[in-house]
Amino acid sequence: MSIEAALKSLEADIGQEVGTSRWITVDQPMIDRFADVTHDTQWIHTDPEKAATSELGSTIAHGFLTLSLASRFAYDCFPLMPGQTMGINYGFNRIRFLSPVRPGARLRGRFTLTAVRKRTATELLRETQLSVEIEGQDTLALVAEWLGLAVFA
Repeated sequence: MSIEAALKSLEADIGQEVGTSRWITVDQPMIDRFADVTHDTQWIHTDPEKAATSELGSTIAHGFLTLSLASRFAYDCFPLMPGQTMGINYGFNRIRFLSPVRPGARLRGRFTLTAVRKRTATELLRETQLSVEIEGQDTLALVAEWLGLAVFA
């Protein structure tokens, strides 16, 4: 598929939900590993006993841990298009953390295509609205406007 054909195909999907990922469980060991890697060991993430006495009642995942799962969610929803050689995270326009994620919560990403344009002769810039759902809750964990490049040969 040429980049022009991919652009035309994606333009038809603007405003549409283009994918929902599988659920992933965020547990305390995942939160602890993220704390170790990022050096963010604040007790609200890593000390279940102390966190149980806080107003939140338990530890919570780092907001950036929840955001970092966006890449995992995208693997479920954005396979490479014919002729595409790779996808690149280009950044975010807006991110809002709406609800804490507690250990044991299951999350999934839901993507809506909001814009697409040809950036270069080999790149399409795709903007998606990402909503991260927490299973069994009405309030989302986060919403974000995510930019991604689809790179073609």
